[in-house]
Amino acid sequence: MLNESQKGSGDDLLVKAVLNGDKEAFGEIVRRYRRMVARTVKGMLGDSVYSEDIGQEVFIKLYHSLSEFRGEAKLSTYIQKIAINLTLNEIKRRKRFFSTFIHKGNDELYEIDIADDNNAERNDTRELVTKALMKLDPKFRVIVTMRMLQGYSTKETAEILDLPLGTVLSRLSRAQEQLRVILKNYE
Repeated sequence: MLNESQKGSGDDLLVKAVLNGDKEAFGEIVRRYRRMVARTVKGMLGDSVYSEDIGQEVFIKLYHSLSEFRGEAKLSTYIQKIAINLTLNEIKRRKRFFSTFIHKGNDELYEIDIADDNNAERNDTRELVTKALMKLDPKFRVIVTMRMLQGYSTKETAEILDLPLGTVLSRLSRAQEQLRVILKNYE
């Protein structure tokens, strides 16, 4: 049974409680990290039924693998890795990817506001960007999603994906260049 001190406690105490059979402690972990998982999965797959399924799978996999969590990284990093791996598997299976980015003519990508789905120009832009991102290899898509949509730093992205910092920088640069070329062809 989750007590009041555990609700505000660190992840390590919650993990121990879950491993000792406390299902409420696992519920607290889900509450803490469900938004992070949703942002990651939806950022890579778009807002779809698949996103919800993957989000649920993340926590199922976490529950079954929690005994393997060694605590060498933060729990949030461990959960993020699960979310990314499951999402990449889904991308490979479904060959689908939706996002909300557009290239604005310089070396950066910007998130665009697509809240007004009735706006034809935004819908056209969204479709154009989706087509462009579909052409990127998933290893580039995940970098773009982590850095541009999730707002992780390059160092955090490297840690989460277990990649060298230089690889993340290189992939981001290559992804931006590829998107620039792809989007230019659609003009």
